[in-house]
Amino acid sequence: MATHVGLIGGGNISETHARAACAIPGVVVAAICGTNTEKVNRLCRNYGGRAYGELGAFLDHRPMDFVAIGSPSGLHATQGIAAANHGLHVLTEKPIDISSARADELIEATQKAGVKLGVMFQDRHKPDIRRLKEWIDHGVMGKPLLAEARVKWYRPPEYYGQSKWRGTLALDGGGALINQGVHTLDLLLWLIGDVARVHARTATALHAIEGEDIAIALLEFASGALGLLQATTSAFPGYPRRLEITGTEGTVILEQDRIIAVDLKNTPPGVSAGVPSQDKENTSSPAVSDFSGHQAIFEDFIRAIQQNGTPLCDGREGRRSILLVEEIYRAAREGNS
Repeated sequence: MATHVGLIGGGNISETHARAACAIPGVVVAAICGTNTEKVNRLCRNYGGRAYGELGAFLDHRPMDFVAIGSPSGLHATQGIAAANHGLHVLTEKPIDISSARADELIEATQKAGVKLGVMFQDRHKPDIRRLKEWIDHGVMGKPLLAEARVKWYRPPEYYGQSKWRGTLALDGGGALINQGVHTLDLLLWLIGDVARVHARTATALHAIEGEDIAIALLEFASGALGLLQATTSAFPGYPRRLEITGTEGTVILEQDRIIAVDLKNTPPGVSAGVPSQDKENTSSPAVSDFSGHQAIFEDFIRAIQQNGTPLCDGREGRRSILLVEEIYRAAREGNS
């Protein structure tokens, strides 16, 4: 029996969702809803499904088992709640919404409706990141001591100038931290655990936006580990994301989601570091050509529906990163004042 998905949004990420869905045997794009008629019609021509410009009519479309939300971040909860009230499972892009309060409303609505809720943090499915997670969980790296994460990306002025929502407080919730840096915050929380205290600074240095284009945060984890995060869309020409984690038993370095250095006192058998990836996807453009991570997210979510399980990143997991974003912004406001 086929699984029918409806897509909300008509931008670059919705095309990624469509490509991911169509790559899975037995998955059908049933309908696509968006405000840009031209883009929605093009997606329907390329990937199937009926085009809608109005959310209510779209949510009434059948057959449809779940929705994949790729709209501006500040609409995720509103659209997800509406979908849940129509009996549809909800898979939303990151962040879950732009505030923990809105995240809570979405979580409550999906629980009340008895539907699944997942958040698209696809990096959790990437092989080398999962390997690092296993090493940390099994004590191969010892007790985590220090993490350094760098998201030094570049977005040209038109990235914000030609968008009605990017960089706005109402629909993006901020800038480089909540949009580009949130994936890395999710990984830090997933790999190392909760954050107990935050010190931060933000700046809007290059772009004409309401949110920040530079954020720096010092994180004190509940475990005692310390972390430093840099997130920016102002670092021309854009550099690969880099994550270094040091434990009592050594250090592992990820670059562009690949392990490029393993310096451990007791390296697991058969482990060797790869060469740095030459792929600079995401560093200077929002377009996603490799949809394998999203495909893994879709497959995991469909399994959760079919087996009545829990997605790898459900609503409560997805809430953790937006709560940390709020703490960083609060600390930055206090520190910048």
